[in-house]
Amino acid sequence: MTSKLHGVCDSKGGRLRLHLREGQCSDFTGADVLLKDLLPPVATVIGGKGYDRDKIRKMLSQQGIPPCIPPRRCRKKPVHYRKRLYRKRYKIESLFSD
Repeated sequence: MTSKLHGVCDSKGGRLRLHLREGQCSDFTGADVLLKDLLPPVATVIGGKGYDRDKIRKMLSQQGIPPCIPPRRCRKKPVHYRKRLYRKRYKIESLFSD
């Protein structure tokens, strides 16, 4: 049995929320729990390609939060993301290595 840990951190890398799921679940099943009720002032959400789903993008746009998520290779409609901002994703990666 494996597990998957999803997390949300602030702009300085501080832990805000963690959510543990079974390893065989998709990334969306963890994201829907963590991202559905983010409170302002959230400037943007930076996520990996596993979070590139139209449902996630729609959920964030309904909250007025722009996503910074690179598109998966199999995406039919291209989406824009800010590559320079995406480099700050290392902060969430560092959160898991602590």
